Amino acid sequence: MSFLSILFRDESDSQRAAHAAMPECFADLNLDQIVAATTAGREEYNLKPFFYCLLGDLDGIAFRHEVFQDLAHPEAFAVVQDFAKAMRTVREHLQLSEKLRHPLQKQRWFLDAALIYCAAVCRLASGFAGARLKSRGLLALHKYLNDYIAGDGFGSLRRAAEELAGRLTAIEYSVMIHDGRVEVRRYDGEPDYSANVLATFERFRQGAASGYKFDFAEPPDLNHIEQQILDRVALLNRDMFVKLAEFYTAIRDFFDPVLLAFDRESQFYAAYIEHTVKFAQTSLKFCYPRVSEIRDQAYSDQGFDLALANALLAEGTTPVCNDFRLGSRERIIVVSGPNQGGKTTFARTFGQLHYLASLGCPVPGQRAQLYLFDTLFTHFERSERMVSLHGKLQDDLLRIHRILAAATPRSIVILNEIFTSTTLRDALLLSRRIADALIRLDLYCVWVSFIDELSTLAPQTVSMVSTVNPDNPSERTFKIVRRPADGLAYATSIAEKYRLTFDMIRRRLAR
Repeated sequence: MSFLSILFRDESDSQRAAHAAMPECFADLNLDQIVAATTAGREEYNLKPFFYCLLGDLDGIAFRHEVFQDLAHPEAFAVVQDFAKAMRTVREHLQLSEKLRHPLQKQRWFLDAALIYCAAVCRLASGFAGARLKSRGLLALHKYLNDYIAGDGFGSLRRAAEELAGRLTAIEYSVMIHDGRVEVRRYDGEPDYSANVLATFERFRQGAASGYKFDFAEPPDLNHIEQQILDRVALLNRDMFVKLAEFYTAIRDFFDPVLLAFDRESQFYAAYIEHTVKFAQTSLKFCYPRVSEIRDQAYSDQGFDLALANALLAEGTTPVCNDFRLGSRERIIVVSGPNQGGKTTFARTFGQLHYLASLGCPVPGQRAQLYLFDTLFTHFERSERMVSLHGKLQDDLLRIHRILAAATPRSIVILNEIFTSTTLRDALLLSRRIADALIRLDLYCVWVSFIDELSTLAPQTVSMVSTVNPDNPSERTFKIVRRPADGLAYATSIAEKYRLTFDMIRRRLAR
């Protein structure tokens, strides 16, 4: 089993991810917020392009599900994070080695980086051996690791680094200080005066004392006295330090490119797992969706807006979860109901679930079957821009035209409150024409609209309504349910907002 990547099954997908840009739908669906929250603290890995590059096949999604499921086990996750921590330390050592002025100090920090790298690679292999891996990606990586460790290249690097470090550690020397003069000599069995001093004062010990130890931060650079001592130690051990210089010169880049790529790719999984674990103490659940290329049905049970959930987590609350289900012929969900009732959040949730599923990630909810789309288009209401030479209605029409021209039967379209700048009659006329085009394309769509008539245009349309408390129509429940649109809750809410209900008018007339 050859190893390519733990993220991609095909090399072309890996290359595509290297140049991926943020999709246009991100801002509308708050996916930019999700990715920012997920990757926070891991900026060094540049993980965002991985979230911009969708998988185009079911096997690629299953491949990632397997890796996610392996890393969901604490022992496997700990092995990966230990390797990441060690690699971070290696990079820090190498960066410091480049910055230091003294050549011998540069060379020693470089040697330490090589030692940490070799130890990290060996721990990764032994850790995976005991982790009971099942995923194709990590099993292939484990085999690659074993072959790499057994190879001549890594073996030579490890033996050379360990032998050199051992011999450097074994060097002993004496420093004689007298009348402002510092002399460095070979160690010749002189007594350890520090041990003698401690032994002398041991008789005055009066039991345990309070600790006032404080570690002072010292710069990594040697001062001028330390540098000269090191230079003289090198003169006394010329052969050993020549070998250190040769090691530094000959092995300028000891990283294996495959393991370097794994270190970065593993953080895609680690970042998403740690982000979802934040919700473990809440009632919110995540699941591995069934992803299909056939539009026989699509559903989600207890799905929620992940960006909203993350924002509410700091407040100690959770968003309202909602369900949706589309049958074999059903394609368009028309969401209506009062303002501020959760309609836009529902539309965003639909888009987020499908996008995350196409990345091969677990999705918010208890259970889901989702569609493997080619492109996700969004049209959310925007304010007029002064730089534009056309009005809001024309801008809406131009944007919709671009979507319909680019969409295919495999696309998903999410429309949110369009044509609000025109009359109801014109909005209904334009919406019907757009709905006809969407139905002809036979694609999945969520359409948030104040026009109830859209929900009954064809057998392909489904009506869902944001609900209110029946005893208090001004109180939103944020539950979106499947039922015919009647506009009554919306009308009552508007009437109450402007104090135009029957009781309110009657009370004013009675004054």
